[in-house]
Amino acid sequence: MKEKIQALLEAKFQGVRKDGLNHLAGALALQVNTEEEAASAVDGLSAEQVNRFVTDWRREVDAEITKANKTHEDGLRKKYDFAEKKPDKPEESPPAKLPEGTLDAEAIQRIVIDTVHATAGDIMKKVTALEGSIAGRRWREVLEKELADVPEVYRGKVLKDFDRMTFPDEDSFNGYLNDTRKDVEAFTQELSDLKLSGIGRPIFGTSGTDGVSAGVQNYIKEKTGSEKVLTGKEI
Repeated sequence: MKEKIQALLEAKFQGVRKDGLNHLAGALALQVNTEEEAASAVDGLSAEQVNRFVTDWRREVDAEITKANKTHEDGLRKKYDFAEKKPDKPEESPPAKLPEGTLDAEAIQRIVIDTVHATAGDIMKKVTALEGSIAGRRWREVLEKELADVPEVYRGKVLKDFDRMTFPDEDSFNGYLNDTRKDVEAFTQELSDLKLSGIGRPIFGTSGTDGVSAGVQNYIKEKTGSEKVLTGKEI
């Protein structure tokens, strides 16, 4: 789905950075399930919205790259005790020698060129990690919407498990999201069945109880592994 959305974006917003459109396609892929919904979502976007999205995303990525480069350059200066090359003295006076162990501007330039190539991979890893962090926040927001109507104890358990997970790409997360939707539907249906049947006695508090029945409590415990007691309002 992401590839189809990106193709639609590139056709409509020609001239916009493809890496930015790729990132936007990933975000839209989380919100649609069919090609018709994808086409509708792209048609609803304006050039101003797309340009602002891509600009904001690139600002975050560029800021991280600039920070990484500055940290690396500062480390080189500290490690090698860099010194600026002094101007040549008049011909009649011999040029002053640099203190032993310091480097002139040409030596600095050679070291920087050599090390930039060596650290390019590290910078790209940081960029990838940043993009993963941004995607992770979006995915969590989508998951929270799916869990909006379930009991708090179940919702908290699912989100806690999600925070321990990693997803290599959008398709991997979408597979997890679809499985979670099915689990939520089954969980909600079983709670509804329990409320209708009363599982042998009233679900909500009567004399001698302040919350749901022990049967529902045991069901929640089995599903979530939590000892938290639910009240009737949480179901």
